[in-house]
Amino acid sequence: MQDHLERINKLQTIVVAIVVAGGGVVLMVFGKQLPFIPNLVWLNFFPWSEVGGTLLVAGVLGLGIDYFMGKDRDQRDTARLKRVLADSAPAMRDAVIDGFAFGNQDLARVASPETLDDIIRNSLALRLGDETFANEVYQDVRDQAVRAPERWYDATVEIRLTPLPGIPGKHSEDSHAELADSNLFGVSVRWEYTVVPKHHSRHFAVVANRREYLDLTNGHDGTSAWVLVPKPGVDPTKPAAFELVQFSVDGNDRPIRRAARKGGQVYSVDLGLDARQAEESVTVAYTYRTLTEQRGNLLYIDIEQPTRGITVELDYSDCDIERVRVLDFIASSRTARIERSPDSVPGKTVRVGFDGWAFPRSGVGFVWTLSPQLAATENKEAVQAAHH
Repeated sequence: MQDHLERINKLQTIVVAIVVAGGGVVLMVFGKQLPFIPNLVWLNFFPWSEVGGTLLVAGVLGLGIDYFMGKDRDQRDTARLKRVLADSAPAMRDAVIDGFAFGNQDLARVASPETLDDIIRNSLALRLGDETFANEVYQDVRDQAVRAPERWYDATVEIRLTPLPGIPGKHSEDSHAELADSNLFGVSVRWEYTVVPKHHSRHFAVVANRREYLDLTNGHDGTSAWVLVPKPGVDPTKPAAFELVQFSVDGNDRPIRRAARKGGQVYSVDLGLDARQAEESVTVAYTYRTLTEQRGNLLYIDIEQPTRGITVELDYSDCDIERVRVLDFIASSRTARIERSPDSVPGKTVRVGFDGWAFPRSGVGFVWTLSPQLAATENKEAVQAAHH
């Protein structure tokens, strides 16, 4: 590109020199012929030949000077540009850095996602002093946060454990299933959060295969997944094992559709968003109920999307549980708050609160210890069931 510009400039110089020299020749010829033209004798007062000679010399001399001085001029221009750049480099550098650091709109106009990734990796590598560590840290953050379709805010999770009593009877063919019911807790979970929806529908899938569960959780299509292993009293294909009982958007209940599938079931909800709601924050709330083994001693709440501010409360007032421990799987420099209901008030609850950002693949776990009497009874019933 630079060579083309130089050639154009040289061509322009040659054309101008030829025009000037040619004009001089024309004036010289006109001055010589003027005395022989009677009607134009009065123009003899002007020195046509002298002016023409001057123009001819200027054109030829200017072309020669430009030819011989062109290289020196290029060198002078290059040296002058280098001096200007050297003097302006600190200011230009500071302006670029400030633009990248504070001018988000300017940076967004000139940088592609790939360029932004490179800038972040390089900056993080300089800050951490370890390029490999910086690349892996940023890749993990990008996969969990940047690629997440939604961001949830001010999430509250209310969990209630209730025992499922068995039906006493004789040791018939079905008594094993009846006995197994007494070893289960009913779990009712209610989620509520604020979000700018990126999906017009939500899906809740229950599967019995862990590989299928992982495939669903790694997707970004608005599907929440649970894995329930078939066992006595727990059939993943039945609503008794899992059921989405309520779903609302901004306080308006939405209809729920259920579909059975091999080894599980799927609940689907159309959010019913209009054009305005699709661009603004809405409050989503839903409730589901499921089952868990009393002897399993563990209940885990998974965080599906990047969530800022989450409170998880477990109510086990109706259960013969001696104590509940909290497992905080939220990776952050901030510490989660854990509050327990005092012994002097009725009811037994434990609450976990976290104000920062919680990323997917993190969550909160509750591990309980059954009362000694209930544990001894369960062990006795398990032995009797094994004999029958």
